[in-house]
Amino acid sequence: MEHGIKISAIFPVSAKKLYDSWLNSKTHSAFTGSKAQIDSRNGSSFSISNGYITGTNLILQPYGRIVQNWRTTEFPEGAPDSKLEVLFEKHNSGTKLTIIHTHLPSGDEKKYEKGWKEHYFKPMKLYFLKTKASPKAK
Repeated sequence: MEHGIKISAIFPVSAKKLYDSWLNSKTHSAFTGSKAQIDSRNGSSFSISNGYITGTNLILQPYGRIVQNWRTTEFPEGAPDSKLEVLFEKHNSGTKLTIIHTHLPSGDEKKYEKGWKEHYFKPMKLYFLKTKASPKAK
């Protein structure tokens, strides 16, 4: 894997709910705790974490896979976009979410792996546990 990472986590919701939440500005903002502008159209651009992350939806396979061009404001000037692949796989009563993030700036793999865990996986687990427990979520 060229300058990349692969990490996974299990979430207590369906692949449909996780996929739809990822591509919805309101829920993406809610589970990350920062402003996101994103939608579920191929070719549409997005902005996440108050503009820190930007990119384009390249491939959208409902409830199974999202592929995006992806970059942060910390990428070196002239550096190409990275490639983000998000996979959704049924796992017991929930979904295994796998992030495959490649073409990262050399030497930044650990930083982005930590970022995915701290700014996505950790708050997403809390968000989906809360919404699963909420009577409105059913």
